Amino acid sequence: MHGLLVPAALALSLAGFVSVASALPPGDPARGEKVYERCQACHSLDRDRTGPHHAGLIGRRAGSVTGFAYSPAMKKAGAAGLVWNEDTLDKFLKAPTKFVPGTRMGYAGIKDDQERSDLIAYLKQASKSEAAKH
Repeated sequence: MHGLLVPAALALSLAGFVSVASALPPGDPARGEKVYERCQACHSLDRDRTGPHHAGLIGRRAGSVTGFAYSPAMKKAGAAGLVWNEDTLDKFLKAPTKFVPGTRMGYAGIKDDQERSDLIAYLKQASKSEAAKH
C-alpha cells in the first residue's frame, strides 16, 4: 500500500504543475491592434524606427533585420538561436529586460495575459500581410 502512495502523490503534484503552466488565452487580432498602438511610439509594421519593423516578425531570428542597430544583447540572443514565435514573444513582451537582459527596449512589458495574447494574434496576422507586400 505504501508503495502506491508515492507514485499517486507524484502524479497529483505533476498534474497540478501542468495546470499552472497553462497557455495564453485565445488572442483577438482586433483587440491586439489597439494594444499595438502603444508599440507605435517606437515600432512600425513596414519600416524601422527606434525599434525594428514588425513585418515578417513571426519566424524571424532575433536581431536579424539588416541595417538595424540592435543592442549587443539582442544580437547575441539571435546568434544563440532566439526566433520570434508565440512562446518567445509572450515571454519577451511580458518582461523584455528579463527575457533578453541588456536589450535596448526600455518598455516595462505587458503584464496582462489577454493583452499579450491579443497583441501576438495581431502581430501574426499583420506581419504576414505586411511581409507579403515586400
